[in-house]
Amino acid sequence: MSVLTCHCLLIAIVGLPFGAFLVLVLLACSGRRWSERAVSTAVTSAFGLAAASALGLAGIMTCGGERALTVPAGTWFTAGEYGLHLLLVGDRLSLPFAALTALLGCLIGVFSQRYLHREPGYLRFYLLLALFGTGVELVALAGALESLLVGWELAGLSSALLIAFFHERRRPVEHALRTFLTYRACDAGLLAAIVWLHHTTGASTVTGVPGDGGWAGFQAPAATGDAVLVGILLLWASMGKAAQVPLGGWLPRAMEGPTPSSAVFYGAISVSLGPYLLLRTESVWAGAPAVWIAVIAVGALTAVHATLAGRVQTDIKSALAYASMTQIGLVLVEIGAGLRYLALAHLIAHALSRSAQILRSPSLIHDHHRLEQAAGRPLPPTGTHLARLLPGPAQAWLYRYALERGYFDAWLQDHVVGGFVRLIRRADSLDDRWAGRLSSGRAPAGLADRRDPVTVPHGGAPVARQGGLET
Repeated sequence: MSVLTCHCLLIAIVGLPFGAFLVLVLLACSGRRWSERAVSTAVTSAFGLAAASALGLAGIMTCGGERALTVPAGTWFTAGEYGLHLLLVGDRLSLPFAALTALLGCLIGVFSQRYLHREPGYLRFYLLLALFGTGVELVALAGALESLLVGWELAGLSSALLIAFFHERRRPVEHALRTFLTYRACDAGLLAAIVWLHHTTGASTVTGVPGDGGWAGFQAPAATGDAVLVGILLLWASMGKAAQVPLGGWLPRAMEGPTPSSAVFYGAISVSLGPYLLLRTESVWAGAPAVWIAVIAVGALTAVHATLAGRVQTDIKSALAYASMTQIGLVLVEIGAGLRYLALAHLIAHALSRSAQILRSPSLIHDHHRLEQAAGRPLPPTGTHLARLLPGPAQAWLYRYALERGYFDAWLQDHVVGGFVRLIRRADSLDDRWAGRLSSGRAPAGLADRRDPVTVPHGGAPVARQGGLET
């Protein structure tokens, strides 16, 4: 195969979902109505061809012995020594993840044809699905951290919009807003890491495959302190997408969206973007042991917390959300331990199995009832053998801890969100106080004070109260 063919295949992985998104946008803006089958076919075909392109390119590179393929797609702008470059890279990390994303996108597109049949937001769902696929594919194939940030934001925006898919209800909108705010708070870490990496190394593009194998990496800062700072910022960015403690409260609430989007986003792909970011940037913080320890600590704490919280959930989608948090936490532990290929295989296997479980969740209760009818008695609870080893007081404490979701949500609401709200209210009160002092005695004659409304007594003329006097 020629180099041009390989370049076209790599560009097609991102270009096909983006093309489907543009087609649906033009369709929505023009006011023309397509049939549901035409809308779903456009998106599923784009994802199917993208998956075929990723698998075909991986096969060509494997047969040819190539470890990485880079395709420069131009420069958005330059400012002095700084330039925003669009660079795509295909290697042992990006191509499997890109193929996984495209395959699951195609599967969800086919599944949603009947699941969302006659849904008023049918076109909107497929439009956001195509946008999400474009963002994730750009994250997977990005050879520059700036272009990765663009895909990162597209994936986060489409995720929040699909959580609020049923916007006529209050809860989905509130949960979507919480998810979006969590994303934005953590995305600041990715932006700061890019700025600091460019400040210390002068570049934020891949530098090729290192001599010890693996996949394409980035140039690491010379100073250990800079590497620690960049690594911690990247870990903070990944914690938001991967729903790690103490920021994982949005994940079970994200299940308010349609079941297909829950399967591909929060059970499989979206939560995998955090570990993927750490795998892609491993060369940056590999020389900083403090970052390795922090990654392992966050992953282990999340795995324990999500395991306990998931055991007391009363609905299957929330239980599966905590199960996803547990597995992603274990993936972070594997990344921190340096088991990069095991972490990649774990991510792919978890995404496939969790998507299937969430897609089957609406029929799980029916299957459970059929099993009970066949057995002639209620099915015994599972997973209680370890709990029996603990004393009664410890079981009661752990049950309350799990029921309160580790108190993380309450702590964030009282001390972080609540503190910010109190700060804003104090600033508003201070602004009103100073405005009152500066404007005291200078109000035009005949105008009432804005805090003393005009009252109209029964059968009388309007009365304005100022300083306790009636005028």
